[in-house]
Amino acid sequence: MHIKIACFTGHRYQSFRFGDNEKHRECVRLKKALRKEIINLVKKRSIKHFISGMALGVDIWCAEIILRLKKRYRDITLECALPCAAQSRYWSEEQRQRYYDILAYADRVSKISERYHRGCMMERNRYMVDKSEIVLAVWNGKPHGGTYNTLRYAVKKRKRIIILNPLGRREKTPPNA
Repeated sequence: MHIKIACFTGHRYQSFRFGDNEKHRECVRLKKALRKEIINLVKKRSIKHFISGMALGVDIWCAEIILRLKKRYRDITLECALPCAAQSRYWSEEQRQRYYDILAYADRVSKISERYHRGCMMERNRYMVDKSEIVLAVWNGKPHGGTYNTLRYAVKKRKRIIILNPLGRREKTPPNA
């Protein structure tokens, strides 16, 4: 039986106007939009497996949404794809605790590399796109950075792409490959 897979890509919280203030109305709106899109993927696209790259911001938020939705949709699973073993090394204690809590409840943790190296983040992103049929992205439309490069790779690989802007609205145009 073929299991349908989706992955997430998006900006770190520092890229948003609200920064790390998750109570800000724009962050609340974005998280609600992500939750709605994820539910649509489960109900309308029969996605059963989700992959998060576990970076601060969008990746963490999506992983937490999946974990909460598992109570309602018992057959969905979460995979955390880590670029390297020390991904959270320089994060705050609070950020690391949140990260480790998610890893503890994930159905699978995949480590792309034991040690950090210059290309390990993009290797992780390619791993996620290669395994997925659908890529759900939060992208600000700027033609640079990890989210942009991941979207370009997804276009090249002919993946279905759903893009939300930082305000949680759907966008139509993925970047050119």
